Amino acid sequence: MTEQQLPVWADPSVSPDALAPQGVSRRGLLRRAGLFGAAFALGSAATSRTAALAAGDSGRLGVEDPRLAYLVGDHHIHSVYSHDAKYTFSQLAAKGAEYGLDWMVFTEHSNFGHADFGAAMEHGEILKARAQNPRQLIFQGLEWYIPAAEHCTVFTAPGPHEVDVLTRFESAYDGKLLAYDKGGPADADTARNEAHAVKAVKWLAQQRRSGYVDDVLVLANHPMRLGIDSPHEMRAWRDAAPEIMIGMEGAPGAQGAAIPGWRGATSIRGEYENKPSAQSWPGYPADAYLTYGGFDWATATVGGLWDSMLAEGRLFSVTTNSDAHRIVFDTWKNGDWQPGQTFDNTGKLPDPVNTDTPQPGSDFWPGQFSRTHVGVTRYGYRAVMSGMRAGRVWVDHGHLLDGLDVRLTRDRDRGRGVTLGGRLRVRKGDRLTLNVTVTTASRPNPQGILPELAHVDVIRGAVRGPVADRDDWKAPDTRVVRTEDVSGRKGTYTLRVPLTAGEESFYVRLRGSDGNRHGAGYLGASVDPHGPVPHAPGDGDPWADTWFYSNPVFVDVEGS
Repeated sequence: MTEQQLPVWADPSVSPDALAPQGVSRRGLLRRAGLFGAAFALGSAATSRTAALAAGDSGRLGVEDPRLAYLVGDHHIHSVYSHDAKYTFSQLAAKGAEYGLDWMVFTEHSNFGHADFGAAMEHGEILKARAQNPRQLIFQGLEWYIPAAEHCTVFTAPGPHEVDVLTRFESAYDGKLLAYDKGGPADADTARNEAHAVKAVKWLAQQRRSGYVDDVLVLANHPMRLGIDSPHEMRAWRDAAPEIMIGMEGAPGAQGAAIPGWRGATSIRGEYENKPSAQSWPGYPADAYLTYGGFDWATATVGGLWDSMLAEGRLFSVTTNSDAHRIVFDTWKNGDWQPGQTFDNTGKLPDPVNTDTPQPGSDFWPGQFSRTHVGVTRYGYRAVMSGMRAGRVWVDHGHLLDGLDVRLTRDRDRGRGVTLGGRLRVRKGDRLTLNVTVTTASRPNPQGILPELAHVDVIRGAVRGPVADRDDWKAPDTRVVRTEDVSGRKGTYTLRVPLTAGEESFYVRLRGSDGNRHGAGYLGASVDPHGPVPHAPGDGDPWADTWFYSNPVFVDVEGS
């Protein structure tokens, strides 16, 4: 069968034995993606904005993105091949399947034991997990210690060189292994270390351009946990290769950290329990080290760091994940070492053993609480990565929604319009409609709660181009421009939000919650009248405060 003859769900980028089984149908894909019915069936012949630009059609007003199915996944998961985790690949993959994940990325910590031994053994486990869970897309990745900064997810498409690229990258560019971790303003090595991080992203981009790997992506993990990912560093990583460094965790893992009575009176969701240090960027306020409705301050603050990057007119995605290391209320513990064995000389922890006693932990299983939804036009590894690169992403906590579809159209045009991550070209004065199709939760979540969406917020920001100050973290022209009260609405419904194109290009993004905990946003009620707020230390039941966020849609105003 040639590539042209492949069915729509197949991905020609990988071999059949690494792919979902041949029996997966479009109906099966849609069922597993949790979409809203036949109106959102896959459309293999639809033309994307990227294709239009490649054909030299950049001057055409309006545009039509393809129909999509959304696949649910988690890009930040640890196993016994990380020095501080405890589960096997099989345990994690089985739990991901139980909680409805279509794709998973195993991201073991960089470590000398991992670089020397673990990565190759891990690959054998990856292949075994793929065989045991044929309807899941299971990626091998790495949690990179960024020189001068925090951590990143790095992952590749399956292929003959996936392990080689990851291990060469780990040895040549990991800040922990190289002792390139210093990044504070007073450290003499900061400039060298920051430059090495940029070189690392460019090196990954070269591996993709050369065809050595089919694809590779990078996302910044828990960016505000320590306050050491400065705005200028994040912009530098993005600018080094925006097709590779595509975004950041909008919400960290460890969402069970502050369950009342579990870890202590000072616990915060996401384990965001730190204070500024000598390595922190000094321009962040103390409140930036907290989570807001479980989301990172950089994402949760309307008009904050994420918006300041979007206001440059460049896509930067947000995701969420489990960061699974040790699951709340779980009774498994790490196994015992054999004499003479350590992580450094084996690259792997002993397999866990079960007990009758709950063990310490802050995390949920992959898919149990945090979910990243990626819009795809076909089923496969490269399709998921392409969807992420295009920004066709929305995230939720607590299984708040069954589905979300967003389309922005010019009122004078027919067709679907553009979706998340897309760009709509218009003229000044054009009337637009933002169509937001919501499918509410139809069944109780893993906590036994049937989530209810209370409101949907439309956030709009002006696009002003590159910032003069690379450490700018504010977008003063971004604010909540509309709130739709959707309390009590069930099933599938569409909100139609009218917009008008002014003189400036702009973007819109969406957010919503169960309405249980909110208040004035960090930059004030005039910007965000009822945004997410921090919980009291030790009293952060995650199931009682759930939100969804979407990536933006950009509107390019002709002549602006």
